[in-house]
Amino acid sequence: MTGLAADQALPATDPVVSLKSVSHAYGKTRALKGVTLDLPAGCMIGLIGPDGVGKSSLLSLIAGARVVQQGEVHVLGGSIADSDHRLKTCPRIAYMPQGLGGNLYPTLSVFENIDFFGRLFGHGRQEREQRVGDLLARTGMAKFADRPAGKLSGGMKQKTSLCCSLIHDPDLLILDEPTTGVDPLSRRQFWELIDDIRRDRPGMSVIVATAYMEEAARFDWLVAMNAGEVLATGAPAALLEQTGATNLDAAFIALLPEEDRRDHHAVVIPPRADGTDADIAIEAEHVTVRFGDFTAVDNVSFRIPRGEIFGFLGSNGCGKTTTMKVLTGLLPASDGTARLFGREVDPRDLEVRQRVGYMSQAFSLYTELTVRQNLELHARLFHLPEADIPARIAEMTERFDLGALLDSLPDALPLGIRQRLSLAVALIHSPDILILDEPTSGVDPVARDGFWQILSDLSRKDNVTIFVSTHFMNEAELCDRISLMHAGKVLISDTPKAIVEKRSAANLEEAFVGYLEDAIDEASSKPEASSTSPAAEPAPVATKLKAGTPASQRRFFDPRRMFAYSQREALELRRDPIRATLAILGSVLLMFVIGYGINMDVEDLTFAVLDRDDTTVSHDYIQEISGSRYFIEKPPITDYQDLDRRMASGDISLAIEIPPGFGRDVARGRAVAVGAWIDGAMPQRAETVRGYVQGMHQTWLTEKARQLYGNAATVGNFQLAIRYRYNPDVQSLVAIVPAVIPLLLLMIPAMLAALSVVREKELGSIINFYVTPVTKMEFLLGKQLPYIALAMANFLMLTAFAVFIFRVPFTGSFLAYTAAAFLYVIFTTGMGLVISTFMNSQIAAIFGTALITLIPAVQYSGMIDPVSSLEGAGAFIGRIYPTSYFMTISRGAFSKGLDFCELAGSFVPLVIAVPVLFGLGTLLLKKQAR
Repeated sequence: MTGLAADQALPATDPVVSLKSVSHAYGKTRALKGVTLDLPAGCMIGLIGPDGVGKSSLLSLIAGARVVQQGEVHVLGGSIADSDHRLKTCPRIAYMPQGLGGNLYPTLSVFENIDFFGRLFGHGRQEREQRVGDLLARTGMAKFADRPAGKLSGGMKQKTSLCCSLIHDPDLLILDEPTTGVDPLSRRQFWELIDDIRRDRPGMSVIVATAYMEEAARFDWLVAMNAGEVLATGAPAALLEQTGATNLDAAFIALLPEEDRRDHHAVVIPPRADGTDADIAIEAEHVTVRFGDFTAVDNVSFRIPRGEIFGFLGSNGCGKTTTMKVLTGLLPASDGTARLFGREVDPRDLEVRQRVGYMSQAFSLYTELTVRQNLELHARLFHLPEADIPARIAEMTERFDLGALLDSLPDALPLGIRQRLSLAVALIHSPDILILDEPTSGVDPVARDGFWQILSDLSRKDNVTIFVSTHFMNEAELCDRISLMHAGKVLISDTPKAIVEKRSAANLEEAFVGYLEDAIDEASSKPEASSTSPAAEPAPVATKLKAGTPASQRRFFDPRRMFAYSQREALELRRDPIRATLAILGSVLLMFVIGYGINMDVEDLTFAVLDRDDTTVSHDYIQEISGSRYFIEKPPITDYQDLDRRMASGDISLAIEIPPGFGRDVARGRAVAVGAWIDGAMPQRAETVRGYVQGMHQTWLTEKARQLYGNAATVGNFQLAIRYRYNPDVQSLVAIVPAVIPLLLLMIPAMLAALSVVREKELGSIINFYVTPVTKMEFLLGKQLPYIALAMANFLMLTAFAVFIFRVPFTGSFLAYTAAAFLYVIFTTGMGLVISTFMNSQIAAIFGTALITLIPAVQYSGMIDPVSSLEGAGAFIGRIYPTSYFMTISRGAFSKGLDFCELAGSFVPLVIAVPVLFGLGTLLLKKQAR
């Protein structure tokens, strides 16, 4: 690639991006501070600097993914803050967000992911197939077209993401750290692919953010950033000349403000003393780890002496992390043996595990605890004596320069300081072995050098054995020995210098790539390996992308984009067993639970008698109760203590106490007092039992009076003849089950629809909505359609279960009921989408949707109490809430034989609710992040 001349600031063409006084903040944190910058067109531009300096924020503003808070951002000749310009230029911009496959859908295959983006940009089927085929061939991904994106290696994910970004022939390609966490071979292949594409499209501008300075050296023009500000711009050669540095790492350090580089010095790691290799700290002997038929670690052996810095390098998915888990006891080996200090690794051997400190790549400390509290917590977790903890924290604070930060929360700390804190926590219990998984990813060069100087001191002064994985070759060169790993096997273990010499390579990266290419060539010669190894990626072929029709034109509504989201959502649902089970069986299971759980029928009630009379009359009285279908008699009660014990244990729900002289008083026509003790834990059920007992008591007394005094005793008694309509047997299920259907069709579909959007926010794939031509209406409808179909399937299942399992008669118009259900599920799924607009986590979405739907549905929609009996706010909610009207339709269709004519009044609120809710969702949904 040809760089710009050292004295050339900008090409003569108009800039592709122009920024003026751009600032951006997240709460109190300022990510960008008055950035003014012009980015030249038609070349490759690199934003260099560590994580947290504002590179990603700047790129997301340029791509139109975020709202411009302050300043002006002009992209491709217009303001990106203007919605009309953003919609017009959206098809000309491709944005590949940060993270391995950050814009991919894990359950979709490689082909399905790329095809989805083709649909979003309006390509027809034939054109999509042609473009996807060309891209897959060009990237060497054709043989992996059917593999789910979630099962790809890091390099393969990035190539697939690039294919998704290039499906519409963009004029501006924005890549946010596309190779972070990717092994050197995959990085090299990625940049060769970009160079190949640029040769075909020389007018395309490329903006790349990267933390790898060796990558930045190949770009045309650089922007060095720190703390939200631009330090310098120019060609790589110009920056080197300006700073007098020999490489971009040194140049970037020289560009930093004096206070940020005042204490920096080059890392110096003294050689290890002779005769120190006898004490072996870590040993792997023929270690193999299998997951089913897949071998993640294949016959790995190495020995690491105490105090050595041992580097672990390899391709993505080669088994490095799995090997680390075996060494820490987190994962058992299928075969072979792992030893620490001569003792076999045993997850149950806490003594050995306490001699190991582990620091993961991701920040894993508690962000709600201060620095001091994190140190104290981990000291106690490793069972340090309480009296020794303050001194140990003071020692770690001094060693890692954390004194001024002890009362700060980790989230407020720069990345370099957070890494120092993580290392301090890993060392709090004075381990003899330190295992570090890519500990400096995203850390600036100054902090990275300081971090490695600490590792040097730990190794040489404290004799700590350090086992570190990294993708930075300049870090690997600092290790005493390194091991190169690929496809589960160790290719070579030696000193960095010896490995370079054995390959006759110019540097360690060339040697590393050479070993990987040899291993891939060897694997590709074996047919069985070529189709299964995730790193066996063939070299790109020279197929040219054909120019297609222009990207999707500006339209207010395009059914292809809408159905693209519908199809993708349906595919993900089908392949996600948890969500699919919840969607299909969740409603039915809950119907069983709620239908039987709220059953208020009192049958088979257990009772016992404390008979203090023991006469034929008292026996006859008892027989009157036990002969009822509502009661089951239990053994007699002996005394009050027995009554309390049996009722408390639930053995009986009703206790009858017959007093002495009961038979005599009945025979003489005297007043009779019989005690009835009822379990009142459930008041409504207790009131029903009370009515049953009083009714049977009165019936028995009337019959006895007739026996004593003849028919004259009951002459003149007037009775009320009661008849029940719609539910002659007064069964709870007949009332409850039709009311449960509206409740379940509200809660489950709304929850699923809300999760569909919030899940995209959590995974980061919502960025595809922000930066593609998809309108809010297309997005919402596309998301909603699969859940409407699922909800209607649930409706049919619930109705079938109500009729055939619960035996609830259906007497009305099924067509009217189905039409009402269709309107209702459009409302319920739309409600979930509205909820999703202000929820950002799936857990919050689940709880929020459950509360927002359950409370009004149960309390104010007539499920238990009629809406007409409500007052105040409850009555208002009941009258405007659509569930109230579908509740009326459901009960009317099941029990009252109603059809369209009688239910027309309840249809009107449902018809009104659908557009109102959809409009509200469209209004609240944001097309840009803030």
